[in-house]
Amino acid sequence: MNFEQPVLLTGVAGFIASRTASFLLDAGVEVIGVDNCNDYYDVRLKRRRLEALIGRPGFTFHELDIENLPALKLVFEIHRPRSVLNLAARAGVGYSLKNPHVYLTTNASGTLNLLEMMRAFDVKKMVLASTSSLYAGQPMPFMESLPVNTPISPYAASKKAAEVMAYSYHFLFGMDISIVRYFTVFGPAGRPDMSIYRFIQWIEHGRKLELTGDGSQSRDFTFVDDIARGSIAALRPVGFEVINLGGGRNPRTMMDVIHHIENSLGKSADIHHLPMPPEDMQATWADIDKAGRLLDWTPEISLEEGLDRTIAWHLENREFLAGLRM
Repeated sequence: MNFEQPVLLTGVAGFIASRTASFLLDAGVEVIGVDNCNDYYDVRLKRRRLEALIGRPGFTFHELDIENLPALKLVFEIHRPRSVLNLAARAGVGYSLKNPHVYLTTNASGTLNLLEMMRAFDVKKMVLASTSSLYAGQPMPFMESLPVNTPISPYAASKKAAEVMAYSYHFLFGMDISIVRYFTVFGPAGRPDMSIYRFIQWIEHGRKLELTGDGSQSRDFTFVDDIARGSIAALRPVGFEVINLGGGRNPRTMMDVIHHIENSLGKSADIHHLPMPPEDMQATWADIDKAGRLLDWTPEISLEEGLDRTIAWHLENREFLAGLRM
């Protein structure tokens, strides 16, 4: 491995971070996982992800909030991590309009707490998870060199704040920081507030499928395993870089996704259209050349294969999922 361990992995009960932790443990890396297990979505899904990690050799878990600086300091004192993967975040564009304060405190102040602990304990490497939402209004495909100074949601603004704070710590204290901007991540055990999770559940159970807009909006869908691999690759020394992690193919429409799920399940969607929220982007598309050059990374799982894997997981876990709050 071309990074120092142990690795502190924040947000470890989350969708992306739990998969990243599993990959690291498979490679024999010592992982210190932290998560506050908040109830933004059904905490039973977070606990289920954790159950698959707890007890594995090399894994330690602490239930804490990265906003809690004394608790975070204690973790650094006990475990002395040498690298930080900061995947803890308040996610979800829409909810950030309802509760913007918690987005700023977690995504920006929480990142600041980690940077301060890295400075205090002489930790030089951070991977910071960021978002394609920052590219709103920019020409596609989105390149990392584009100005991202017009965020259209508190979520995007809080991620921009984390990015620029990270740069200041790189500049002042010589920290090596990779900022990875994720593009519409999906896969098994995904968040219940995300569209693909909901589409599968609604179509499978014959419920009304709520679709914002006319379905022509498109995304650069990226399978969670590819994102986990890319996040780990970003632990290598780069200095300071912003790197897109996306599907890298032509963006696909929401109707493409719905039609594939319909065909796979052999059922038709009962689509009810809702107005397109102003904070939603019409399209995203990642230029991933930089990830290939710096990280030797390229996505491997197509949208179709990823959807099939995700649908299979939903069917295998039908009983568990039936009780979850969406």
